[in-house]
This record gives sequence, C-alpha cells and structure tokens, in this order.
Amino acid sequence: MEIETKLHPAIKNNKMKKLLFITLVVAAFTAFKCNDIRHITGAVFGSDDKLPIPGAQVKINGSNTEGVFADKRGIYTIDISDRDSKLVFSFNGFKSKSISIGKTDTLNIFLDPDDNTLTQANSGRFKINKPHDEKTKPAGDTGNNNQLMELASPPYNLKKPGTGQSLNDYQNQAPVINSHVPNLSAQKNSGNRYDLIKKRPFLVKPYSGGNSMESYQPIFENSFNNPKEVPLSTFGIDVDPASYSNVRRFINSGKLPPANAVRVEEMINYFKYDLAAPNQNQPVAITTEVSSAPWNPNHRLVRVGLKARDIDNSQLPASNLVFLLDVSGSMAAPKKLPLVKTAMKMLVSRLRPQDRVAIVTYSGQAGVQLESTPCDMRDLIFGAIDHLQAGGSTAGAEGIKMAYAIARENYISGGNNRIIMATDGDFNIGRSSDGDMENLIIHERYSNVPITILGVGMGNLKDSKMEILADKGNGNYAYIDNLSEAKRALIDGFASTLYLVAKDVKLQVEFNPVRVQSYRLLGYEDRMLNNEDFNNDMKDAGDMGSGHTVTALYEIVPQGYNDEYSNNDDPLKYQHPKNKPASPYANELMTIKFRYKEPDSGYSKMTTAVVQDMPASFNSCSSDFRFASAVAEFGMLLRNSPFKQSANYEQVITIARNARGKDEDGYRSEFVRLAEIARSLAGNRLYTSNY
Repeated sequence: MEIETKLHPAIKNNKMKKLLFITLVVAAFTAFKCNDIRHITGAVFGSDDKLPIPGAQVKINGSNTEGVFADKRGIYTIDISDRDSKLVFSFNGFKSKSISIGKTDTLNIFLDPDDNTLTQANSGRFKINKPHDEKTKPAGDTGNNNQLMELASPPYNLKKPGTGQSLNDYQNQAPVINSHVPNLSAQKNSGNRYDLIKKRPFLVKPYSGGNSMESYQPIFENSFNNPKEVPLSTFGIDVDPASYSNVRRFINSGKLPPANAVRVEEMINYFKYDLAAPNQNQPVAITTEVSSAPWNPNHRLVRVGLKARDIDNSQLPASNLVFLLDVSGSMAAPKKLPLVKTAMKMLVSRLRPQDRVAIVTYSGQAGVQLESTPCDMRDLIFGAIDHLQAGGSTAGAEGIKMAYAIARENYISGGNNRIIMATDGDFNIGRSSDGDMENLIIHERYSNVPITILGVGMGNLKDSKMEILADKGNGNYAYIDNLSEAKRALIDGFASTLYLVAKDVKLQVEFNPVRVQSYRLLGYEDRMLNNEDFNNDMKDAGDMGSGHTVTALYEIVPQGYNDEYSNNDDPLKYQHPKNKPASPYANELMTIKFRYKEPDSGYSKMTTAVVQDMPASFNSCSSDFRFASAVAEFGMLLRNSPFKQSANYEQVITIARNARGKDEDGYRSEFVRLAEIARSLAGNRLYTSNY
C-alpha cells in the first residue's frame, strides 16, 4: 500500500497530460479547418468586348490590403480563408463587382464599363470622356471576339473564354507567334478598340523578389503586317529618353528590368546620332539607310532618321519657366528631393538674366514657393530651392493646375514658356488615377505651355503617370537617376530639352508590296496613329527641340523569302493581284511622308522621301546605323520579345563595341558595359554572333 500510494499521483498526472494533449490536438485541428487556406483563381474580362483586363485589382471584401492584380492575360490567383466570403474586383473605367465565393475555386469575372467614364457615341463607337480630345472605340459585338482575344496580347493566340477550354489550358498555353493578325493600331475601324485595351494601366508587382510598387503602361509589341492589307504605317515621333536611364538603373542594381519598362524607341533615341542638318528653310531633315537585320540577315532593316535645326544659344528667346516640385513624404530619399534640388540649381546657373523662374510645390496641398523671378536674382532662387523639405501626402493634380496658372500669368509672347515637373509620380490626393491625370493634362495643354517631366527615385516610380503627362502635355520625359543624368538632360541637352523647333511631328510610311512581303515598326507602340490622323492638324503628336535627333527602325521581310513572318497563304484561284505598281516604282521599297508644325503655327507642312530597295552590307553601314540596331536588339532581349529571332547578347556587345565611333561623352561605352552586365544577369549563356 505504501508503494501504491506513492505511484498514484504519477499515474494521475500522466492521465491528465494525455487528456491535455488530445484536447490541444483537437483544438489545433479545428482551428486549422476554420482557417483553411484556399487558392482562388480565374480571369477578369470586360463585359463589353470580352477582352482581358490587365492590372485588374482583386481583394478580399473588407480587407485593408491591396489584394492582387491580374497579369497581362487578365489572370489572377488569390489566397483566402474559409471565413472570407466575398471578393471585390475593380479597375479604372469599369464598375467594381463584389462576388460571393461559395464552394468554387475558379471565378471568371466580367466587369461592366462605368458610364461615368465611358459613353457610347452616335457614330457607333465608344468614347472616353475627355475635354477636347476624345478617343473612340467600336461598340457592338461583331462576333469576331476570337480575333480580338488574339489581339489583346499580340502576338499570343488566346482562345475565347466560354468555348470549352479549361482555365488551366488557358493559363498554360504556350505563346504562338501570329504574324498574320493585322496590327490594330494601323486599322481605321479597329485601332481605337486596341488603343483602349493598350492604355489600361498595368501595375507591375514586386520584381526579382523585391517590394517594388512601380507602375508601367503595358506594351503590346507591333506585329508584322502585310502591305497589301495594311499599306500604311502612321505614328508620332518620340524623343523621350526616360526608358533607357530607368533600364540602366535596374541593371546597375543587379536586376533585369520588367518588360513594360523597356520602350525600344526610347532606348534607341537616348543616344545622339550624326545626321544631316536641315536647310535654312526647314526645321527638320530626313535621312534613311537600308541594310540587313542583325537578328535575321534575311530581313531588311530600314532606318528613318530625323534631325531638328540647331538654334545658337545666343539666339534663344527669353524663358518663362515654372518649376513644379514634388515635396511629399515619398520624396525624402537621397535620390529624390535632394537630387532634384541640386539639378534645379544646376539649371538656374545656366539661365540668363532675361529668363524667369517660379517655383510651385505640392505635398498635402499645393503652394507657390517663389513668384516668377528674373534669373539675375539667383541668390533668391537658390534660397527658395534650399528651403524645400519633404513631408506629407501628394496632391499632384492641384500642383499641376497651379503651375499652369502661374505660367499663363507670366506668359512671354514669342518666348520659351515651359513647366518643369520633378516627381516620383506617386500622387495620392485628389485626381490621381492615370485616366484622371490624362484628362487634366489634356485640358491644361491648351495653355500652349509644354511640360518637361523629370522622374526620380525607385521602388514606387509611377512611370505610367509620367509618360502620360509628357505624351499628352506636349512635353518630354526623362528619368534622372544621378547627377550625371541630370546634367545630360538639363545642361548638355539644354536647348533640345527646353526649346521647341517643330511640334506635332508625324510620320506615315507607305510600303511597296512588290518589294515588301511584310513589315514591322520597332517600338512606338504608344505613339501609333490612325491613318487619317496624319493629315489632321488637330491631332497631337511628338515635338522636337533644338538639335534633337529621332530614329525609327522598320524590319522588313522582302518578297521571295518565306518564314514564319511571311504571308504563307496558298495562292488564290479566282483572285488576281491588283494595284500592281507601275514600272517607275518597281525598285522602291517605301515612301516616307512626315508632317510638322512651326512652333507658333497651327498648320502643318509636309515633306516626302523615297527609299530604294538597295540594301548595303551591314558592316559598310554608318556606325550610327549599326549602333542603333544593337540597342534595338538589346531592347528585344530585355523584353524577351517574340520577334527577337536569333538576337543574342554576344552579338549586341560585338556590334555596339565596333560602332561606338568618337563617343566623346562615353555613353556608347557605357551601353556596352550595361549589355555585358545584362548578359551575366540573364544567365551567362553562350551565343554565336552573326557579325
């Protein structure tokens, strides 16, 4: 009994431990079941056109988090728990929709257009409500949604939802090059529908494992067109260099840039090219070159180069400048407001006594930091700049309106009137969406005051907003990542950045089907115009400053060469070729027309140039031609373009290194170094160079 008495408490404790363990296991299992994580997936489409909505937001109802964003195909995946009952789907220009989850793990959603932003016009097209500048879109379903689905993310073939294809098949379908789909941006009846899809803002989620919330407009690359079906290519020029310096920032930080940050035309036009200057009677001259494409020597590569007239600095008109500076809390980082302050002081040091500067700042609200002041009072201007400090939220729209008001008050007739805005683009008070900012800047641009946008910072750079502001505000956009780039944009490129020589510059190219089987414009996706816009002087296009150069590249599949980019349809039995060019035009490859306006004129002038089908060997071409082709190839590689063909980093490096020319400023040598770093970041793969 004595021993039994001693064992009894141990036995009792052991039973209690077992009971407690079982209770805890049951509780844990119950808690796990109550908070079981489910993976909900699906796609978001517009109910009007059945096209995917890239960047649509999906969040849990009642949650304070931002949720997730649909990818470029409109596909999303979100994790929920059993206690979550609804998901909210939203996107600018569409009505938000709250959906009960139920037991299904697959939700395909169709959002209705918001009548407050989209209205149907009498012409049978949609119009986005914007003061003075309306974009159109065909209404009514034509029954050809399969083709429209293909064009939503060209050149991918994506089947129409609801045709029996499973979502998994839809998600995992390999991209297939579709060279025969017409380029919607070149089509009179379809271009505006493509434009509406193209301009939906796309929020790039964290890249390379980082915590970035940078935003970029989606880029749907121009595809190959058959000149018999699409004989004209029409677009406005682009002189913005922002994409290249932003790409450089990514690569120097050890990351490859997101594809939508790579705008090929801006990469090419970052560099200066030695082009023939116009004569005294014209503000712009045109130069062309034809050779083979390095990434496919069987294809032609045509370079169209424009050169604006140089204005002697002593002849520059007086300037009325308004500095519009973001001083919100997001600008506190060393490479934001401190960099901007130094850059602005560098610019002021360059200005003359007859020039004037005003400073408008915005954070929680906008205010005038300095009234318009002549530049012989530099100490006063410097003091106002030194006084700037970052803090608060970002009322960007209010600041923009105030800056335009100050510019109008001090307008110099025949002078250089311009707003210079420096920001990371992170507007969060008042009108802040991309659509809101576009409407605002279109309304304000009728002040006849262009705007220069200087983007700064990283991590939350709103490239999409700044690109819209520059494009729609008759301006230009540069990304400033260091003082060297600030000097390049504001000091070295002083006249070309700030002084207008030609405005609303447009190009229209007609291709000869006897010589051209198909063609593709490299870049300029957000500058494409309808064909009728070329002769419409009310249609806005890009501007050129003093000494500016612009390069556009066309890749051409010549007649007689068949590949995946050619028209491989069987010959028709009952149809005969028509519109065959007369013999005088038989050797012509293409005819280029370009329009421009004098800075103080509302009417355009036109010049033409004919390009003969006489390609030179690649190595005998100018160093500028070869270097521009290397930059274009680099851009296609960074984008992982479906049109890159045999492009490779080793070839880019070899061509660029041999085409540096004088390179007095060292930018071309820097490009070679960036390409070498990008090659390493891409995986150190081995390539064979064609040149």
